[in-house]
Amino acid sequence: MSLPASPRIAFVASPAPEAQAALSALTAVHGQHRPDAADVLCALGGDGFMLQTLHRHGGLGLPVFGMKLGTVGFLMNQYRDDDLVARLHAAEAAVLRPLEMTATTEAGGSVTSLAYNEVSVLRQTRQAAHLRVHLNGQVRLDELICDGALVATPAGSTAYNFSAHGPILPLGSSVIALTPIAAFRPRRWRGALLRADTEVKLEVLDGFKRPVSATADSLEVRDIVEVTIRESRERTVTLLFDREHNLEERILNEQFLS
Repeated sequence: MSLPASPRIAFVASPAPEAQAALSALTAVHGQHRPDAADVLCALGGDGFMLQTLHRHGGLGLPVFGMKLGTVGFLMNQYRDDDLVARLHAAEAAVLRPLEMTATTEAGGSVTSLAYNEVSVLRQTRQAAHLRVHLNGQVRLDELICDGALVATPAGSTAYNFSAHGPILPLGSSVIALTPIAAFRPRRWRGALLRADTEVKLEVLDGFKRPVSATADSLEVRDIVEVTIRESRERTVTLLFDREHNLEERILNEQFLS
């Protein structure tokens, strides 16, 4: 990836006071450009704000360099207010392909959204969810009794997926993770590693008595009857990382933490 010698930077920041202070300091030095007139986006905040930025501006196709000014910063670089342009030119690129979720509700509506981390399906009440798992149109698991299930990208595999005891996936592996959440039946089922082009459908059984919601990153759809999940065939985003803290190395390190 190549940027101009003096790239036009669009700074976006979370509402947190630290992020807003950094926004003022950085725009005073580098100026400010609209995202649709910039060469690169610089996101100031935590991972949650990075996901918001990707959802809002990902369609522009701009590389995104994040700096951590929030509680969680797995997708972010360390914040420094000096040498930003040099860091941008030296940064390593990680190309991510999000998931596409299509959720159908009890009322007959359909909601489509992208997910850069994961799509999760969760019970809405005290009663466990009953799900049927389809892969590429074929039933693979007739009934999964659980709190829920999720499908995670490699970039999102260290987040909710890892907390649910799912596997960490290397970037570029062309694999997604299907992970149950507190599975009761089948008791020994721990999920599956799937080719990234697999279409996953989670069908809700007895949704009236056991209502279920689906969430793509932070967009929740309640009272669903089924959700279809597949890797996007059209959308990609490029994240930029300092070489000493690139995303591939972070994912690798997560697997050796004690």
